[in-house]
Amino acid sequence: MTVKIVSMSPLNAEVLKVMIKNAGISIPDDIEIINVNPLPDPEIVELVRDAEIILGDYSFNKKISKEIAIAAKQVKLIQQPSVGYQHIDVQACAEAGIPVANTAGANTNAVAEHAIMAALCLLKKLITAHRTTFAGEWKQLDLGAGELSGKLWGIIGMGRIGRALAERLIPFGVRMKYHDIARLSAEDEKAFSAEYGTIDEIMQSADIISLHCPLTEETRGLIGEKHIAQMKAASLIINLSRGEIVDEAALARALSDGKIGGAALDVFQFEPINRDNPLLAVDSDKLILTPHTAGVTNESKMRIISTAINNIVNVLNGNKPDFIVNIK
Repeated sequence: MTVKIVSMSPLNAEVLKVMIKNAGISIPDDIEIINVNPLPDPEIVELVRDAEIILGDYSFNKKISKEIAIAAKQVKLIQQPSVGYQHIDVQACAEAGIPVANTAGANTNAVAEHAIMAALCLLKKLITAHRTTFAGEWKQLDLGAGELSGKLWGIIGMGRIGRALAERLIPFGVRMKYHDIARLSAEDEKAFSAEYGTIDEIMQSADIISLHCPLTEETRGLIGEKHIAQMKAASLIINLSRGEIVDEAALARALSDGKIGGAALDVFQFEPINRDNPLLAVDSDKLILTPHTAGVTNESKMRIISTAINNIVNVLNGNKPDFIVNIK
């Protein structure tokens, strides 16, 4: 009997097969991997009917809809090779009895480091310093660079990444305030040197604000014009979570009008970034834009694919998967 795996990611099927076989799979059956990334949805619906595993699309372009979930009657696991899974109808999968797993924690270090890098680049006016020096100018006393030490950093979303960031910020001598739907214990707050606060309190008082929360109906549009208007004139905001969490138009206006000090974004409402995005009209010296790469390092890519492959092999070996996001 052949085990059928449908892959929605643009990955080489033969390479995937070798990785799965090398990960300790115990079944003697042959493995068939079908790459459906270039196929239209109606064809994908037909191909998942007799599949046992679905590997999701890490680029988020191929959605796993309710129609696919209903058709996938033999599927034991939908494994998403990323932390995010907003392109999967997880409720429909749960109703169909299909567990959906992500690779939680695989990119934690990378994103935490990126947040600190972005803040330092903005504080040190690195973009302006590079641009002007490269043009032969000497702005040594004109940049107005700042220091991270002594600043108040507001962390919105204190999950794995928020905590990893807090741990790394302690040696920099920053003060920290955080918000999360689940407040940390007093012991953890002490360990992370972080004080709990509301979103309003953080937006009004923090020198640097970074977002590390998942995209849900509650967080969609979470940081809108009202909250951006609360920020101090020199404050910085960093979004490494999901583009839909921040009102991009309101942020662009605040940057263009000099109402806030700067911003760094790695995620956008539409990806790849749309040429009509209002952020592209902002003075680039106070804005850092990156193409959703905060969590994409050489090391994290290996952790992500290894976690995904190991989870698939666990299920095919008759064990329970880790990192389930839709079934208790």
